[in-house]
Amino acid sequence: MTTAVQDNAARIATLMAIDKGTLPADGGPAFNRLIFARSPYLLQHAENPVDWYQWGPAAFELAQAENRPILLSIGYATCHWCHVMAHESFEDQEVAALLNRHFVCIKVDREERPDIDDFYMTVSQLMTGSGGWPLNIFMAPDKRPFMAITYLPKRGRGGMSGLMELLANIATLWRQRPDMIENNCRGIMEELASLRGNDPGEISPDLAACTEKALQQLKRIYDPRYGGFGSAPKFPMPIYLAWLIKQGRAGKAEALEMALHTLRQIRQGGIWDHLGGGLHRYSVDQKWLAPHFEKMLYDQAMLALAALDAFQASADPFFGGMADDLFSFVQRELGTAEGAFCSALDADSEGIEGKFYVWDKAEIDVCLGTNSPLFCRYYDVTPAGNFEGSNILNQPLGLNEFCRRNSLDPGETDTVLAQCRALLLQRRAERIRPLRDDKIICSWNGLMIAALARGGALLAHPDYIDQAAFAAHFVLKRLKRPDGRLLRSFLNEPSETPAFLEDHAFLALGLLELYEATLDPDWLEQANRLAGEILRLFRDPASDRFALIGRDAEQMPLNVSSDHDGVTPSALAVTARVLLRLSWTCNEPELLTQARTALAGIFPDLRRTPLGHLGALQVLEDLESDPVIATLSGPTDSPELKSLLSSLKHPPLRLAIRHGDSGGTPRVSLCANRTCYPDASTPDELKKLLNQIALMV
Repeated sequence: MTTAVQDNAARIATLMAIDKGTLPADGGPAFNRLIFARSPYLLQHAENPVDWYQWGPAAFELAQAENRPILLSIGYATCHWCHVMAHESFEDQEVAALLNRHFVCIKVDREERPDIDDFYMTVSQLMTGSGGWPLNIFMAPDKRPFMAITYLPKRGRGGMSGLMELLANIATLWRQRPDMIENNCRGIMEELASLRGNDPGEISPDLAACTEKALQQLKRIYDPRYGGFGSAPKFPMPIYLAWLIKQGRAGKAEALEMALHTLRQIRQGGIWDHLGGGLHRYSVDQKWLAPHFEKMLYDQAMLALAALDAFQASADPFFGGMADDLFSFVQRELGTAEGAFCSALDADSEGIEGKFYVWDKAEIDVCLGTNSPLFCRYYDVTPAGNFEGSNILNQPLGLNEFCRRNSLDPGETDTVLAQCRALLLQRRAERIRPLRDDKIICSWNGLMIAALARGGALLAHPDYIDQAAFAAHFVLKRLKRPDGRLLRSFLNEPSETPAFLEDHAFLALGLLELYEATLDPDWLEQANRLAGEILRLFRDPASDRFALIGRDAEQMPLNVSSDHDGVTPSALAVTARVLLRLSWTCNEPELLTQARTALAGIFPDLRRTPLGHLGALQVLEDLESDPVIATLSGPTDSPELKSLLSSLKHPPLRLAIRHGDSGGTPRVSLCANRTCYPDASTPDELKKLLNQIALMV
């Protein structure tokens, strides 16, 4: 058994390198069956005494043959409470003996199999009113659930039940009261079926009413002092921020300020890594000081997109710099040699959450010398610490206000602080690093490709566009079956799991952003091909409804997902966005009908809870109006055309960017409100036209 303080990353690398051909099918005395997995999360449990199975026929056939209930445990590699439950229970011989005697145990990486996670998370929310990870489901051999729990300690404490007692009770009920178990299974499945409803949702919602309802809901939960929504724990919620920024562009100044204030507070808080850049997953307190320290690729992409929206709406370079810092972190810490991006960095190192990131003042004093007092005042570092005896770097004041209060020159102070950060980053690099989950997930890479491509165009950083293109080339080449079917993930080799709707839609979105940043027709062609696959694999020709799982893939017991926005946007909303933009770009009006159809199934839920469907609400609003059509002509590799293309990105307009002929002088023609304007051949001419049009749309 490994100890908690061992370098987790090195341990996983060692397990991956083992010659699996020498091991028996059950893993042998040193391992369980998870030793044959490619997921870092499953490999973390490969040395457990629990006789884990991967999701598949072998586990379900055994449960059926021996009439045993199934424990399905779902988590992911960088999940702190998954680690805690593993150390307390799944590494424990007593717990393992009880599980192995009475249950068939299955481990699932939610990032590899979001379909399984989505279905059983819906079960948990139905049964308990909440969800989270680790998600533990007790179910019959036919996959029907009868109980759901999240984290439990081994033994009951503080009013919380213990896992040992629960396992013993379930084992007894399974043997002595199978009728009770069956009634639970049947009742849950009936309730799940009722969630699907019979309303086809064909009547479009009142968009103005939904928008106002969502805005009022956000105002009620908005924190005017620290920004963000709710109290604690507090999530950044980039989807809320992007929607508020769009409302601000429509004239609702209060909505824009809510988003901008939240972004500033996040950037100054402890949820932001002030040395290495990047965003931690959420804050456990109200004022963004103490984060849950894991870093997820999708969080970086989503916040970068929101920061770019803020930069477009406000022209404040603070938000452009925020996106720059996010991109720098992702390229440095999550990028791979092949060009794609890994999934996440763990919160824990040496068995302690946040140890890699927090500081003692004495260590900073040694490292920074005479500059330490300035740095410590600016970043809230004290001998006593600001969190559990240690210091989480954060900025209680912005640079200008700090310098005003301390009679300092902002330029000189900024230079000294940058030098200090570089020294401390060097020092931190000597520590044992958190585990990096090296899985390359299709949908998350699609989001990062979109953010980099948009950021490269908007911030005039062609290297971001190049990085987006490298990642896209990797995904399109390596995450494929021989027959061309897109796959979910890659770790040393492609997974066997077919890609889901979100993978196709998010990747297509990234390719469209690449096309608009480069005018390279190959990216548009690939986005069109993915849209065709979406219509072929995920749309039911009989009902025109879209599913989250392809027709050629394993299906869950019921299709129950309403596909609302989560931390990442709704797959249906992004699908509709892709179809809408392809319609605009390729002048294919029939795709507008498909875009609306993609959202029809969520219309009833959108009316009830618009805050959970802001992505869909934005698409529906865009479906009600025409875009500004920008047609660029001239050689796509000419600096003049690239400059015109970059200039198009600055005003926050609904644009359809097309490429006309490749000859002649680089120029742009703009059409809006059934009016076409004279060509612009310089950025200044284009800026005047765009400002004129912006006043009219």
